[in-house]
Amino acid sequence: MKSILNADLHCHSVVSDGTLTPEALAQRAQSNGVELWALTDHDEIGGQARALKAAQSLELPYLSGVEISVTFAHKTVHIVGLGFDTSDPLIDAGLKATRGGREQRAKEMSMQLEKVGIAGAFEGALGFAGNLELISRTHFARFLVESGVCNDTNEVFRRFLTEGKPGFVEHKWASLKDAVTWIKASRGVAVIAHPGRYGFTATEEYAFFMEFKSHGGQAVEVVTGSHTPDEYVKYADMALEFDLLASRGSDFHSPSESRIDLGSLPWLPGKLKPVWELIEDRIQ
Repeated sequence: MKSILNADLHCHSVVSDGTLTPEALAQRAQSNGVELWALTDHDEIGGQARALKAAQSLELPYLSGVEISVTFAHKTVHIVGLGFDTSDPLIDAGLKATRGGREQRAKEMSMQLEKVGIAGAFEGALGFAGNLELISRTHFARFLVESGVCNDTNEVFRRFLTEGKPGFVEHKWASLKDAVTWIKASRGVAVIAHPGRYGFTATEEYAFFMEFKSHGGQAVEVVTGSHTPDEYVKYADMALEFDLLASRGSDFHSPSESRIDLGSLPWLPGKLKPVWELIEDRIQ
């Protein structure tokens, strides 16, 4: 498979916190020139069969995907799994355990928002999520926009739902070791998702990459929707330093909310080895 490829290996559907169905995402990816696609819903693989079927009907090469929520150094980080066996019982059980606790967290978030005069947030967020196991900050953000509290989701996360702001409730997710182990045990490759988002100090970030690598992690998202051009360079250098493969994904959630559309990212820097070269045999 080509090293220079319009691969989009990170996006979300209505099965987690996106606004489009797996089928609509497949169509959008194909129309936008994506040459290799993966649906990576949060802590959930329930949309994988639909995504694969839709991709195959469009002759769009597909890799299985998921984005696992992880607690590391008191922060929530994300690990993407690609090319794994979706029928493997270990990853399924692990994801079910990770989804546990979202309901209680959501109720605590709602209580915090009520204290600052915002009523009905739990019910409002659930209306967007549909599934208590998958209710997330994104669903609360959409409620706050719909109810007129904020103009858009960017304003939401400036005023609410982040550390030190009303509506933020820390949750204990999977460990880094568990997430990487589940992915590897199911024949997948573990990828650090959008590392520029976590606000780590240089020391914390180095420790994060070191531990990820020690557990068998193999790749990092270099080019992704939330990274700046300077961060493309930074994480390309870190991929080389830690001998990691490079991944590429828009982190697309919604036509109205996402900064980068499916298939519209710049190319991976040529000095890097793309992750899809390792798992070419798992492309469907």
